Amino acid sequence: MTKRIFLAGASGAIGRRLAPLLLQDGWQVVGSTRSHEKAAGLRALGVEPAVVDVYDAEALRNAVAAAKPDVVIHQLTDLPYGLEAAQMAEGLKRNARLRDEGTRNLVAAAVFAGARRLIAQSISFIYAEGTTPRRESDPLLPLTHPAYGETVAAVLSLEHQVLVAPLEGLVLRYGLFYGPGTGFDNPIAPGSLHVDAAAQVARLAATTGAPGIYNAAENEGGVDSSKAIAAFSFDPSWRP
Repeated sequence: MTKRIFLAGASGAIGRRLAPLLLQDGWQVVGSTRSHEKAAGLRALGVEPAVVDVYDAEALRNAVAAAKPDVVIHQLTDLPYGLEAAQMAEGLKRNARLRDEGTRNLVAAAVFAGARRLIAQSISFIYAEGTTPRRESDPLLPLTHPAYGETVAAVLSLEHQVLVAPLEGLVLRYGLFYGPGTGFDNPIAPGSLHVDAAAQVARLAATTGAPGIYNAAENEGGVDSSKAIAAFSFDPSWRP
């Protein structure tokens, strides 16, 4: 039987590293992008492109339903390349909307399409201060935080939506990304994660691991990724 995945955000930094891994594993991959220009690049990778805007709930539902996926992977973000400081304020607002409203539409589409598993990208660098290493059960920054309160609210919304949906919901709390497509060649802060390792853990989560939240970051930086290591054999240093 053909295994099918709908990869939302297939043309992004993680999506471009993840799609070839999924194809190697025998998945038939339908990948979403908002750009007709990027569709050709996905096709060249062996991905069937779906040009759709996550905010168009009806079009997204139809695209996911047409893909008939067993698994949906949410790798959508909307931040400036290289986290350009001058653009970050607006980028954080766009990304918060994406995590809330965009996730709502994608979860609804996944459920409508009959997917059995949904894997979603979250972040591990908004834990509140406390004893390190920080684990998945530890509190996040307060919603009143002046810089990241809106981000925290959006992360909580995304994670809640994924975990309560009537399918197998897994949340990957990634470290700060570096590597190809990110604008950073090296770790930019403690607890970062190379995009290849980020893609690899999503690849593994497509077939292994129980529903829940998992930190996925490098060992330095006070974040405990032992749950993901046990569940997925996650290796933060993995490269293809």
